[in-house]
Amino acid sequence: MPVLPPALRGAILSLLAFSLYSLNDVTVKFLGQSYNPIQILFFSGMAGFPLIMLQMMADPVPGTLRPVLWKFTAARMAIVTVNGLTVSYAFTVLPLSQAYAIFFLMPLFICVLAVPLLGEKIDLPRGLAVVAGLAGVLIVLRPGFLVLHWAHLAALSGAALGALYYIILRKTGGQERMAVIMLYPLLAQTGAVALLLPFVYQPMPAAHLGLLGLMAVEGFAGSLFIVWAYRAAPAVVAAPMQYVQIIVATLFGTLYFDEKVDGYTGLGIAMIIAAGLFIMTRTNPPSNAVVP
Repeated sequence: MPVLPPALRGAILSLLAFSLYSLNDVTVKFLGQSYNPIQILFFSGMAGFPLIMLQMMADPVPGTLRPVLWKFTAARMAIVTVNGLTVSYAFTVLPLSQAYAIFFLMPLFICVLAVPLLGEKIDLPRGLAVVAGLAGVLIVLRPGFLVLHWAHLAALSGAALGALYYIILRKTGGQERMAVIMLYPLLAQTGAVALLLPFVYQPMPAAHLGLLGLMAVEGFAGSLFIVWAYRAAPAVVAAPMQYVQIIVATLFGTLYFDEKVDGYTGLGIAMIIAAGLFIMTRTNPPSNAVVP
């Protein structure tokens, strides 16, 4: 059986990862029609713990689960906890195309946040790309013509927090074990929503519990695939595959949620993608990035 070139292998792994993330988001939207995002996060988080335990058991690298960088680990725990709520809320309320249009601002936010937090510089072309991406979001949302919702702000917060998460991973590099990177944020998020669960809990049939288990598998497998993708191929090959999410979102939104993508939304999304791709080819995302 022929061995795939590293770049092609990385591209395929990245494509698989972001396709799984898209299916995860679609599942959130489906369940969000019946359940509070807090309940969705709790049960999907509980289903994720056995998967992480298996990953830890299979890890050949010796060591403990004690974080090397406690402050950054605590920051990631807080970010993932808040971000999980904002992103889940946005997906349950907004059309998938609108949610993704805002979330795709993340590469632009990474570019901007890298200036004060990592000491990087924004040259004129990247600055113009950031402006173009923001203009694309304004075209999608068309303030004054579309009714803006709190979920739009939640999606914007999710993109900014996600960017901050990636900045922390870039800053800490490969100093933490994969198990530490994945376990502590999940513990924080699941513990936080467990405190709120009694106020929103609704009984769930077995089929919906099965979907929550599927969410855990999708998120866990996606995280592994994206790490393997960045290890196999340069970031400029692996990172752009994230835009497959808008294709999957548009397809499922049209088929299952009766969502329509008009010309303005298509134009705005195209501008955001173009700006993000431009920035990705000029900056290097963290090689050990794990999507929250």
